[in-house]
Amino acid sequence: MISSANGQSAPSRWPGASFVWPERTLVMGVLNLTPDSFFDGGRYVQPEAALRRALAMVEEGADFLDIGAESTRPGAAPVEAAEQWQRLEPVLKALAGRVTVPISVDTTLASVAELALDAGGAAINDVSGLADPRMADVVAAADAGLIVMHMQGIPHSMQQDPSYEDVVSEVSAFLSARAERAVRSGVVRESVIVDPGIGFGKTLDHNLALLRSMRVLASAGWPVLMGVSRKSFIGALGGAPVEARLPGSIAAALSVSRDGAAMVRVHDVAETVQALRVQRSIAGGVLE
Repeated sequence: MISSANGQSAPSRWPGASFVWPERTLVMGVLNLTPDSFFDGGRYVQPEAALRRALAMVEEGADFLDIGAESTRPGAAPVEAAEQWQRLEPVLKALAGRVTVPISVDTTLASVAELALDAGGAAINDVSGLADPRMADVVAAADAGLIVMHMQGIPHSMQQDPSYEDVVSEVSAFLSARAERAVRSGVVRESVIVDPGIGFGKTLDHNLALLRSMRVLASAGWPVLMGVSRKSFIGALGGAPVEARLPGSIAAALSVSRDGAAMVRVHDVAETVQALRVQRSIAGGVLE
């Protein structure tokens, strides 16, 4: 999913999938195996419940699944590698051979990433932007995909007075630098996706600036994933609690899709897939 310098689309790949950006915005379904995630914490801590939800999201049209064993909500404490893997292992084993879409694993720890990729994960979603110096090497060795996200600070303290001189240029420069670092470490360029990290060390104004600058972010040449689903900026704009933020989530997903997002990471797969399909049809896109 790399856009060439002249704006033409080019193929991307993860193990088990190849795709062309910006042909259409792909949908990644979120599966949190955590007791404390901001929206669905505690719902899928049992492997059986997680398996049912994963299969349901694929049925609903998810192009990818993203499985996480450590909450990254504001104020969250880190989770040790052993505990992350204890949560991930049974679910990855249960999904092996059961789902037809690639699975990314949301972790900042190279040791967890290594185990997850060995167990069938196709990519790593690193919200720390390669803070672990081994992460890129692990992904490269597995010939896997990589999502590199921007976060100012760490989840425990990231929302304590975040500041930027120019949030769009600073985030874009960080993502390009970290993506290039991954490529130098051996990660296949066509396997790298970047994520500006909406809500991760950003105020409402910072988030809105990034959302309004989707085209600028995409113009850097890396496919962009946007995680806007049910986040606090929606509540700040509309006064809605997290369980009532689906309309705002759909509006944000449609906005970034229109402006070139390669992928959206969402909790509500069926609703987002339907909204994107209608948007694409109205715009004259080809139905799959």
